Amino acid sequence: MRYKLLALNIDGTVLKSNARITKQTKDAIEYVKNKGVYVTLATSRPFPAAKKIAKSLKVDNCLITSDGAFIASSTEEPIFVRRIKEEKALQIVDILERYECHIRVMHDSYSIGNKVRQRNHLIAKMTIGVGDPLFYPITFVDSVCDQLMQEPIAPPKIQVQFFHKEEERRAVEQLESLVAGVRVFESALGCLDIVSAGVSKARGLQTLGQYLGISADEMVAIGSDDSDVDMINQVGLGVAMGNATHSVKEVADWLTRSNEQNGVSYMIREVFRKQLRLKI
Repeated sequence: MRYKLLALNIDGTVLKSNARITKQTKDAIEYVKNKGVYVTLATSRPFPAAKKIAKSLKVDNCLITSDGAFIASSTEEPIFVRRIKEEKALQIVDILERYECHIRVMHDSYSIGNKVRQRNHLIAKMTIGVGDPLFYPITFVDSVCDQLMQEPIAPPKIQVQFFHKEEERRAVEQLESLVAGVRVFESALGCLDIVSAGVSKARGLQTLGQYLGISADEMVAIGSDDSDVDMINQVGLGVAMGNATHSVKEVADWLTRSNEQNGVSYMIREVFRKQLRLKI
């Protein structure tokens, strides 16, 4: 099989645990690009944060961002957007503000968050996860609900960090029983992601494939967390990082090294070594 597209998750895959990209990874991506392979990122991060990573990798293609809710090479001309409707976003935030949590309403080029009075290292982790504030500005307000009533927005994604497991459980139950047409899932310990129903990295990769005229069996996807499972399971070659979750490793066709051991570079060299340059 000659593969025409390579999709890479960012966190736990392209990035090491210190949030850096190694020279080996950059060189490997340049190597596969020179073979005519279309390289994209498939990430939970918002578009501006993903675009910053893509720029450092010299990838200027369409990116699958916000867990598949926003696919674009630029914010001005996305090829696919599936937003949470304004009234639904307000309903979600109204429910969440009844709990002790940190809320992020993540729009295309900015986000709105609530001011959290409790000091907690989880807040810092969440801030790092969405990228550099210079590229993706964050406005903190006393009440996100009040802000959305004054200035309604339809975001691709809402993210929330809980400080207590029981509060998270109760909030999920309430969201699932009261808010229709959304998908609520835990992306990390204590962290919920909320997108429109039907949105996922797997669907995003299908959409990009249709746009490019590339079938699923002509794709390679590599990831490390549970949100990558469906994407890895649907492509011609699904690859799990050595540091991937058990669920990812179970469905993968191929297991590479961890992100600390240049797993992306190792996989690319092994898989694409014998593949001739594609004719465009």
